[in-house]
Amino acid sequence: MDDHDDGGIGGGAGFEALRPRLLGVAYGLLGSLDEAEDVVQDAWLRLRRHREEGGAEIGDVVGWLVVTVSRLALDVLRSARHRREEYVGPWLPEPVLTGAVAGGPVVGEPGPAERVTLDESISMAMLVVLESLSPAERTAFVLHDVFGLTFAEVGEAVGRSPAACRQLAARARTHVASRAPRFDVDPSAHRRVVDAFARACLGDDIGALLALLDPEVVLRSDGGGVVRAARRPVLGAAKVARLLTGLRRFGRFELVPASVNGRPGLLRYREGRLVTVIGLTVAGGRITAVDMVLNPEKLARLTRADETRNRR
Repeated sequence: MDDHDDGGIGGGAGFEALRPRLLGVAYGLLGSLDEAEDVVQDAWLRLRRHREEGGAEIGDVVGWLVVTVSRLALDVLRSARHRREEYVGPWLPEPVLTGAVAGGPVVGEPGPAERVTLDESISMAMLVVLESLSPAERTAFVLHDVFGLTFAEVGEAVGRSPAACRQLAARARTHVASRAPRFDVDPSAHRRVVDAFARACLGDDIGALLALLDPEVVLRSDGGGVVRAARRPVLGAAKVARLLTGLRRFGRFELVPASVNGRPGLLRYREGRLVTVIGLTVAGGRITAVDMVLNPEKLARLTRADETRNRR
């Protein structure tokens, strides 16, 4: 099979060009970049094995890979569901830095191995909502509503009829619509709120924080039982502001602007070491959700990237 027949995925180079899209699909289903990379690599190995064993010609290799990645990710999602139910404290997705970061320890675009094409809807807060769906509902919604696959293709991944997948997506859509985070579409307005939030946190300015926080703001902190973090979501502007201003008790820190899952966010450093990634959902000029990833296992990829850059 030549490169023309298989959509340009005739060899490793073609696959590497497609990898960010496949990672985006798998990450949208799993919320873990490490698991997503394993799934994508498995799909590529299956394609190679299919060819080496003289399997039937695949007319649409890109479509075949997307469906295979989706099917493998669904298997992982089903097996991970029990682990996440027993997770210590709120579970948040592994954060992905999706653009250049300036003015702090992390500088520059992600390297080739770190690139992932995220749909604009796959924010930290949206992934939290997707966690409440069944694995089949999540797969149908992400593949059809986010990535535009037909219900026939979704059916191949889920192992159900197109009509059943249509129903799965409809149920998921209703659930997501009732819980999906609202956000400002203007990135510059979002960034201004995030910058003001950083100044208020660094200055222990509880009044400024209260002015920025929506009265019904929710703060989720994911320490995974490894580092200190709130075991339950913190609700309401007053409680969230007190928690944020209390961070100074644990030593001085630096807040660095970053693009977290496609939205303006912050990286928190203590003594030059990354300790938290903060995703912020903004609507109507106020912060409606604060998602803080502190679990070192979920920050390991970014920590390694920091160390690599600092050695250059």
